[in-house]
Amino acid sequence: MSTLDITPSTRKFIRLEKARIRRQFFDVKKQDELIDGLYKKFLNKPEDGKTIPVKEESKVKEVKPVATQKPKALTKPKSAKAKRPAAKAK
Repeated sequence: MSTLDITPSTRKFIRLEKARIRRQFFDVKKQDELIDGLYKKFLNKPEDGKTIPVKEESKVKEVKPVATQKPKALTKPKSAKAKRPAAKAK
């Protein structure tokens, strides 16, 4: 088992599963079959040695162009304001 391109968490999972298989099955041939199946599952290699192409689904949606409009001028809302009394001259 040379350098494999798998993540550390996957390596840990495979290691623990191999230990579980070895504890559960006393038949060496059965152990080897299950461990080989485990590696095939994670390494994506069928029995003939050719790799299976993985189909990646595109999650990018097409973006429709939005018609741009000029922003309207902001105006103050008309409200009932109380008029200030005129300043008294001295």
